Amino acid sequence: MFDIVWFLIFIAVFGVVAYQRYSLITCVSVLALTMVIGTIAGGIGILGWILFILVALPIAYSPIRVSILSTKLLSFYKSVTPELSDTEKEAIDAGTVWWDGDLFTGKPDWQKLHAISRPHLTSEEQAFLDGPCEEVCTMVNEWEINHVDADLPDEIWAFLKEHKFFAMIIEKKYGGLAYSAFAQSRVLQKLAGVSAVLSSTVGVPNSLGPGELLQHYGTKEQQDYYLPRLAVGKDVPCFALTGPEAGSDAGSIPDVGIVCKGEFEGKEVLGMSLTFSKRYITLAPIATVIGLAFKLEDPEGLLGEKKHLGITCALIPRKTKGLEIGRRHFPLNVPFHNGPVKGTNMFVPLSYIIGGEKMAGKGWRMLMECLSVGRCITLPSSAAGGAKQLALSTGAYSRIRRQFRLPIGQMEGVEEMLARIGGNAYLMDAVTSFSTAGVDLGQKPSVISAICKYHLTERMRQVVNDSMDVHGGKGICLGPTNYLGRAYQGVPISITVEGANILTRNMMIFGQGAMRCHPYVLKELYAAQINDEHEQLTTFDEAVFGHIGFAVSNTVRSLWFSLSRNRLSSAPFKDETAGYYRSLQGYSSNLAILTDVSMGVLGGSLKRRERLSARLGDVLSHLYLASATLKRYDEQGRIKEDLPFLEWAMQDCLHNIDVAIDDFIRNFPSVPVGLLLRTIVQPYGKVNDKPSDKVEHKIADILQKPGPARDRLGNGQYLTRIEGSLFGDLEQTLENMVKVEPIFDRICASMGKKLPMTQLDDLAIQALAADIISEEEAELLTATEAGRLRTINVDDFDPQELLASNSKKVAKPARKRAVKAATPDTAKSVDKDTSAAAAKSTAKDTNSVT
Repeated sequence: MFDIVWFLIFIAVFGVVAYQRYSLITCVSVLALTMVIGTIAGGIGILGWILFILVALPIAYSPIRVSILSTKLLSFYKSVTPELSDTEKEAIDAGTVWWDGDLFTGKPDWQKLHAISRPHLTSEEQAFLDGPCEEVCTMVNEWEINHVDADLPDEIWAFLKEHKFFAMIIEKKYGGLAYSAFAQSRVLQKLAGVSAVLSSTVGVPNSLGPGELLQHYGTKEQQDYYLPRLAVGKDVPCFALTGPEAGSDAGSIPDVGIVCKGEFEGKEVLGMSLTFSKRYITLAPIATVIGLAFKLEDPEGLLGEKKHLGITCALIPRKTKGLEIGRRHFPLNVPFHNGPVKGTNMFVPLSYIIGGEKMAGKGWRMLMECLSVGRCITLPSSAAGGAKQLALSTGAYSRIRRQFRLPIGQMEGVEEMLARIGGNAYLMDAVTSFSTAGVDLGQKPSVISAICKYHLTERMRQVVNDSMDVHGGKGICLGPTNYLGRAYQGVPISITVEGANILTRNMMIFGQGAMRCHPYVLKELYAAQINDEHEQLTTFDEAVFGHIGFAVSNTVRSLWFSLSRNRLSSAPFKDETAGYYRSLQGYSSNLAILTDVSMGVLGGSLKRRERLSARLGDVLSHLYLASATLKRYDEQGRIKEDLPFLEWAMQDCLHNIDVAIDDFIRNFPSVPVGLLLRTIVQPYGKVNDKPSDKVEHKIADILQKPGPARDRLGNGQYLTRIEGSLFGDLEQTLENMVKVEPIFDRICASMGKKLPMTQLDDLAIQALAADIISEEEAELLTATEAGRLRTINVDDFDPQELLASNSKKVAKPARKRAVKAATPDTAKSVDKDTSAAAAKSTAKDTNSVT
């Protein structure tokens, strides 16, 4: 038969051909050649050949394989595959597969990743960011918007319409801006850094809504009428999808339209009687045109034989008789316009259907494709922009704020939080950049959009929580000088909307990912649905044996990567990042084999085992997040100063993958299968630790002092140093503090004692009198003390001011003016109001915004 040496040689050759994923014919040929050589050498006998032929012939010879093996496999497959609803089929079919598909192959092509074009702004887009976008940020007064007016002021609404902020996705032939997805993302990042109300107001019309649906599916008449009006703000859109009975399960909406005849504008026409109740609809209270999703029924067969046409999308003008609209929800004290929309037996013509009568019943596919684009942009970009803004502000605060005679940012507990904030901001910005690049290349990545929405909003929650912990009392006391509290209040909103995060993680990411991204699962599913028996069997045979070879290859690759700790695989770069590429390659194979085993063992029940699905989704997600981060580091020139951010993000992702795999195996319902998986995938247990203290110290240090790495992290955010800009004031005070520290140390040395870094204005007078410092240095100390007090002080109020009935009586602050930089060159021109004495006396003035 075989002697032990030739048995091991045969296994080794089999491992090599499986690892390299040679074709079936090539694999069998190489193994047959090995048998021949072994026979000549005397190590393989007749019995070995009999076993080889019994196994190889039915697999390699297609007539035998199809008639015997594939027939039985197809029968079994049909018995265990769950029925898919129409909405599930449309969700699976919608969108495209991009880099997420590569991550499911077990063999990602890193050259392909780095060959994807880096997104860039056109000169027009950059001018918009530097001009109108910057200007509208200067107009924002968060305290007035949130506490006084519960709305953007009229001048901001007018400015947004005048400069076409609502028309970023509308084509230029209709008067729109036609900006790239990347440009939209940069705009939303900047706006989100100063006001969630502002970014939400701008984001929604440029995401899922009438504008996008009209451009892709509208009739020419609809496009010619509505798009120019939307572009200049004559019409304000909203889209009503979610209702009391259907949130994340949008496919189960009870809202209905009945095809019937009715009177419209004095004539009898064919139309629909609509009955619906929607809620949580952003911009609904002020919308003039409402996109509406409902199930269309045709009980009398007025449109054809089909009675249940399915989900349909229509445009309803606000003036339509019977439309109930205008009331507002109040989501967690963040007063962007959001409210209910209702209608009962409301008649509208069929021409209101987006795309006209021919698009009746095709709304779900429309929504899925458009939603996959919008979910890549709006909430992920807002989260990334908020994280970048908080990374800079929390870093600055940590350097300015002192306890125990040292900056709080030097305390290791605070360093840990600063590192999470900075590392997450770096990763989140990388993901939005990479994902929007895909959209601009024509992708509609439904799986990636779910990953972006879930993970970036969850990481924003972590960033906000950590920032609150660092700021302490400064963060919890709301008022004109609090730049953090509203973000803390509002972060659950992004967690909840556009598909609740619980269901996005547990059902959508892996549920869609396994179907869409796996190279064979969808082929098998479609093959089983073919009506022609011969074509069905032939197509299924090709898919299922491709799948078997894929699974065998990933088993070998996973075992090899696990045993070698990924040290022997290739990487596109031979630097500090090489190990990360190798690890991701191994985990890609792990994901593939875990997916195949779980689907094979659990079948249709995997769909109901949401926690197992969620853990596999976590593996896929962190593979994607890590890939995007590696791409960012490469695109920005592999700058060593940025390496701590990359290392933190990669170590965090790899650790999360390790934990997800461990949890999946520990909770796998079949213990023997779980033990086998452990042997293949995690023979040494979890091998990736959380980010190290050393890396986290480096990030904390970067965030607490001005420098190129810090500037790159916060690139594009609103940091203009004018009066009223809390973030601009923080940046100026941080810069002043860094300049003051050596002056302060010199004073302490000259006086022979270690002084607390407070009352720097008084200290400046003493040191100047003692001829220790110059006049310019004294002025810098005085200005720094004023900024320090503005940074650490919080607002307080007369009790009557906090009553809602009295809030509008609070006087509005003066318009903003430039804050003079307190440096040796400009300190003499610092306004008297910025002195430390003025800061002390006005710290309790609730009517001024500093």
